[in-house]
Amino acid sequence: MALSWRSWLANEGSKHLFLFFWLSVNVWLFGKTFLLYNQGLQYYYLHQMLGLGLCVSRASASVLNFNCCLVLLPMCRVLLAFLRGSQKVASKKTRRLLDKSKTFHVTCGVTICVFSVLHVAAHLVNALNFSENYNEEFVTLNAANYRGEDPRKLLFATVPGLTGVIMVLVLFLMCTASTYAIRVSNYDIFWYTHNLFFVFYMLLMLHVSGGVLKYQTNLEEHPPGCFNPNKTLQQNLTVPKAFEELFPDYTTEPFPEDLPVPEPFVQNSFMRVCSEEPKFQSHFPETWFWISGPLCLYCVERLYRYIRSNKPVTITSVISHPSNVLEVRMMKDDFEARPGQYVILHCPRVSALESHPFTLTMCPTDTKATFGVHLKVVGDWTERFRDLLLLHSNQDTEILPIFQQRRYPKLYVDGPFGSPFEESLNYEVSLCVAGGIGVTPFASVLNTLLDGWKCYKLRRLYFIWVCRDIESFRWFADLLCMLHNKLWQENRPDYINIQLYLSQTDGIQKIIGEKYQALNSRLLIGRPRWKLLFDDIAKCNRRKTIGVFCCGPNKISKILHKLSNSSNSYGTRFEYNKESFS
Repeated sequence: MALSWRSWLANEGSKHLFLFFWLSVNVWLFGKTFLLYNQGLQYYYLHQMLGLGLCVSRASASVLNFNCCLVLLPMCRVLLAFLRGSQKVASKKTRRLLDKSKTFHVTCGVTICVFSVLHVAAHLVNALNFSENYNEEFVTLNAANYRGEDPRKLLFATVPGLTGVIMVLVLFLMCTASTYAIRVSNYDIFWYTHNLFFVFYMLLMLHVSGGVLKYQTNLEEHPPGCFNPNKTLQQNLTVPKAFEELFPDYTTEPFPEDLPVPEPFVQNSFMRVCSEEPKFQSHFPETWFWISGPLCLYCVERLYRYIRSNKPVTITSVISHPSNVLEVRMMKDDFEARPGQYVILHCPRVSALESHPFTLTMCPTDTKATFGVHLKVVGDWTERFRDLLLLHSNQDTEILPIFQQRRYPKLYVDGPFGSPFEESLNYEVSLCVAGGIGVTPFASVLNTLLDGWKCYKLRRLYFIWVCRDIESFRWFADLLCMLHNKLWQENRPDYINIQLYLSQTDGIQKIIGEKYQALNSRLLIGRPRWKLLFDDIAKCNRRKTIGVFCCGPNKISKILHKLSNSSNSYGTRFEYNKESFS
């Protein structure tokens, strides 16, 4: 399949270019710091003691500082939502980069893991060298107390060593619990271990305060490798006759006649004489400069989010849909949201600390303050939440609203936050593909179009929805029918192209109900033929840029991503956007 260079650059190419740029920046920073400690005169004596272990440990530390500084920024969701929705970021391409915040966060995390391994290995070598190469001439330069001291004491009996060991354990828990398998099988483990980042940063600040590695401060008075006459006299050593003429005050006993005068003493231009002993000082902990700003920004945002969400919402209705899907409609004072955004729900009666993101399927408007979410009951949290909202937990076959005569549990809403689907209304033509419950991001877009579509740039919407069972289409069947009828009444039947695919069936089925006749005519059996679908859309929209939005299984996402990068003979360009369940 031929690839369009512009499409590849707009979709997959930008990711590869970013990864290459990020790798280059980290390698450059590592190399620059390595050369500084390998060639810098202020580290001459320390380098003589530790060798390349010093250079590798400090170079990897600089990369760790850089990434620990940036890894928190993608998690500042309020800041990202503000930038995406404000006029500060007017370019669509720049806003699409903000949608890669999760990828950037993961990239920084992987970089931290890789260079942490390198940093730990270098410091293990340093601990051994501190013990074996104990410098009796410059005692303050040593981290060990005496030659041959057990290196394990440096690791477990000092503040830098002990905090480093604990940080390695914390980082190991965070990394292993972040894998896809654990996130899917037990999200609680991922949630609780990932919040250990605060412990990690506190230990990091203590880790750099030990001042183990020192540099020389008096390079002018004591150039490394210089000759110290005062020290020579203190050691009752004689100086050559060539030195007596230059320094008569330091003359002692004659230099033996049969001993040749060393070359450096004869050639005056090569002599370096020091006037005092070297002085060493610990580095100021630079890590504080790197992480204090982003950490404070993140803490301020979390405080703002806590204040903003500390008032519980009013649950107006709970609707149980087929296939274990629950709809919750709520109201909250001064709550505003845009189509495609998501919120984070927190129910203390379900879990004191755990919260989960859900895409808004209904946004508040000027005429109604209600907003809502659809959630699929999978996992412990959603099951407990469902049981608290419904009188009977097995009541999943009801379709009509169930207004329970009971007091609903307190529910707190944090958000809204931005997502790629906000851009679906900013294209002239958009292709929205949903798989199962992945239809939720597009539900708010459809609700918004139902209230009025003329104020948006969007002029044609292709809506593809793939489900395994016929009952799943009834989640938003009423919404689709109302939007279809509205556009027919306004003489714009071509505004939306609806295609529903039933992937698993034993025969021809229909959505029950006469009012769903419009949807039954658009219900197809099997899976979409994606290549033909893209070719048909490209043919009907020549030389246009089409936004492709997908929320569903990775298999569908990969197919759409590949097709978006492929070229076509109609000059149509597809820009790919994706939301993942994980």
